[in-house]
Amino acid sequence: MKVVGFAGYSGSGKTTLVEQLIPALRLRGLRVSVVKHAHHSFDIDQAGKDTFRHRDAGAFEVVVASGRRLALMREFEREARLTVHQLIAELYDGVDWVLVEGFKDSDLLKIEVWRAASGKPARYVDDDFIVALTTDSPAELPVPTQLPVLDLNNADALAAWLVENQTRFDYNNDLFR
Repeated sequence: MKVVGFAGYSGSGKTTLVEQLIPALRLRGLRVSVVKHAHHSFDIDQAGKDTFRHRDAGAFEVVVASGRRLALMREFEREARLTVHQLIAELYDGVDWVLVEGFKDSDLLKIEVWRAASGKPARYVDDDFIVALTTDSPAELPVPTQLPVLDLNNADALAAWLVENQTRFDYNNDLFR
């Protein structure tokens, strides 16, 4: 499996880019999974549904499955800060690419999503795990770089670059178990 992270400040376009990159990789016959970091409490379940009622009754885990999908919901009795590697370990082994959104401080190879209009500093200057940049304003990068600079608005070109450089993103989860 190949793993690449996408790092950038809120509002930089990470989610939109990942959303566009998924079909670009799928068109190349690749199976794609996503790991997303949430900064707040969230719920994928709906009040009144069976799975919500089971969790509300105190179940530690609820797995719901049909012939088309599976969902696992796990409640932590106290706050748990799972690493990106623990989350990747939860994924199906038969996936070709894992796109990781968030986890900007992780030790994964990452592509920085940066927009000059955000007014936020660039991370590539201080983060050795950033291997490429994607931006809508390459002429405004704060510091010259030898890193590849890709067009934020061209997910197909980014998919092509990832596939061309795929061996760089090989992931060995056994190192993190």
